[in-house]
Amino acid sequence: LDGYVPDFAYKVPDSEALPVVFDLLEKEGLCLGGSTGINVAGAMRLAQEMGPGHSIVTILCDYGNRYQSKLFNPAFLRERGLPVPSWIGRDERILPKVFAE
Repeated sequence: LDGYVPDFAYKVPDSEALPVVFDLLEKEGLCLGGSTGINVAGAMRLAQEMGPGHSIVTILCDYGNRYQSKLFNPAFLRERGLPVPSWIGRDERILPKVFAE
């Protein structure tokens, strides 16, 4: 990527990127990190601005498993005034019993 200049760039706050990360996990089964959330949120903004009939490409650049102690920690998120998805902290297991410990 040496010398590459993107066509569009946005400043995306964590408060906008984190709901994207949480939706990707809950609805698509993709456990991705904050940088990916920023990229996807920016792509979504661009799509809204450009309207239908355009192709947008972004990079899913990090995994969410590296951020379990922060990104998926409701206490950490609340302390910083960041959004906490309703499914974090549920007592029920999401995994089928066959995969449970």
